[in-house]
Amino acid sequence: MPSASPSLPPSGRPRFGANYTPAQGWFHHWLDFDLDAVRADLDAIASLGLDHIRVFPVWPYFQPNRALIRPRAVDQLVQLADAAAERGLDVNVDGLQGHLSSFDFLPAWTQTWHRRNIFTDPDVLSGQADYLRTLAAALADRPNFIGMTIGNEINQFSAGPHPDPDRITQEQAETWLRTVLAACEEGAPGKLHLHAEYDAAWYQDDQPFTPAQAAGLGAVTAVHSWVFNGTAQRHGRTGTATRHHAAYMIELSKAWALDPHRPVWLQEVGAPAPLIPAEHAAAFTEDTVESALDCQDVWGVTWWCSHDVSRDLADFPELEYSLGLLTNDGEVKPAGAAIARIAEEWRGRTYAPAPRTTGLVVDDDLSRRSECAPGGTVFEAYARLVADGVRPTAVLAGRASDTEHLAARGITETVTPGEVR
Repeated sequence: MPSASPSLPPSGRPRFGANYTPAQGWFHHWLDFDLDAVRADLDAIASLGLDHIRVFPVWPYFQPNRALIRPRAVDQLVQLADAAAERGLDVNVDGLQGHLSSFDFLPAWTQTWHRRNIFTDPDVLSGQADYLRTLAAALADRPNFIGMTIGNEINQFSAGPHPDPDRITQEQAETWLRTVLAACEEGAPGKLHLHAEYDAAWYQDDQPFTPAQAAGLGAVTAVHSWVFNGTAQRHGRTGTATRHHAAYMIELSKAWALDPHRPVWLQEVGAPAPLIPAEHAAAFTEDTVESALDCQDVWGVTWWCSHDVSRDLADFPELEYSLGLLTNDGEVKPAGAAIARIAEEWRGRTYAPAPRTTGLVVDDDLSRRSECAPGGTVFEAYARLVADGVRPTAVLAGRASDTEHLAARGITETVTPGEVR
């Protein structure tokens, strides 16, 4: 049965789940929804011992016109959630994901002849709020409904390197986030609603979505950890920085959080080939999850993704075809077996990682975020500390002398990147 409180880790332990990538038709399955095919996918996911999935109702398929949210599509989402409940799986729902596996999905009423900024146009914002509120309300009474995620890395639409961004300021990004999160809360009060950005929010100097927003708005902080961002290219598949990248992002998020014990959800993490060759995917999976769960306050780990993308589908980047825990035919892959072992092991373990007593100082200046990116001074200093056997966390320069803040986090010493040798 689903957990009684899907927003909380069962028995105080981190949760384990998968981003649900349908085996039949990928996310285009909404166009030819087959509940029996969905049930087969969910059976395979549940067989790994996972307790939740993250699902992706493709925005233009569900809201093709600003004034039309398709009732049948919403009902199919509810059917999926109910099928998950029958298999002991809780469900988090992405709303405005807009971008999936290199493809953009924006409704026609925001593009070309109707081109409007998706973050600032009042009509678009009203349509988005109606849509998110509708999805949340449809699932609000389901015990296995965790809550809404605003979208899948929607910050990529707000700046380069996107080829046609809807540029906004940091203030506009925050206004947008507060508005859409409020719509989710109106639809499903008390559920765990959050937003999720790709790592540009933490690493890109001119990104309008900020670390403070990620670590301060919504019920939990979402982290999406991908080592194809320069980490594995620079450090190799077995490098300390590669194996600990997810943990680094979790600890980096803590520097910006006002709550010293704000939950952090490792919501996306995967083993991308060829940087992580298939024969090494299981080892990378084990190392990544082990290091992440050596961090405090981890809500859970949600692997990307459940199933490989079918080779019958064209034009995906090569790495996207092989990220699944399961093959397209539902067979368990080595990474899937590793996740299943980890989930089983944690059923009998207590989650109580010790505080990280060394705080690596991070500049408060958002225009210097690139220091935290692969190759940056903060990033490389963190990796060196870990390689030397230290368990570092991160602390903002403006709080490095705040004894109350340091004590609340268990930090007993601070070190600047320049002091790390």
